[in-house]
Amino acid sequence: MKRIASFTVDHDKLEPGIYVSRRDGDVTTYDLRTRTPNAGDYMDNRTMHSVEHMFATFVRNSEYGDSVLYFGPMGCQTGFYLLMRDVSDGEVLALVKDVLQKILAYEGPVFGASRKECGNYKNLDLADAKRECGRYLAVLESKENDFRYEE
Repeated sequence: MKRIASFTVDHDKLEPGIYVSRRDGDVTTYDLRTRTPNAGDYMDNRTMHSVEHMFATFVRNSEYGDSVLYFGPMGCQTGFYLLMRDVSDGEVLALVKDVLQKILAYEGPVFGASRKECGNYKNLDLADAKRECGRYLAVLESKENDFRYEE
């Protein structure tokens, strides 16, 4: 069976950052890697779930909202996927940083934190989302982002 593209990346060389996972016509899949794979430092479910609710809401309400196809966590608990249509890499990087800053500045309930809106609404915490987003924003601001996986 043919291996999928993400399994061809050497995860032992990945560091936190933002990468282009694949391009399919006008759709680009971004790997928002918040943790180092296989280092034993994984996001817990509450953190992933909380970031998912906050980031998805802010990014879909941004000026690029109509270009967002998907935002969600990686099963390996080391980051998130963001699928965008017709947006440049530079615009996506600026958008991701802007969304992270909005999450850090936000005060209020986690978006979608009710029984009617979420199937596990009690498993959300704004402080966890802010901690992860602050950590990731620091990574993105401290390095040059070329969007390529290490060879």
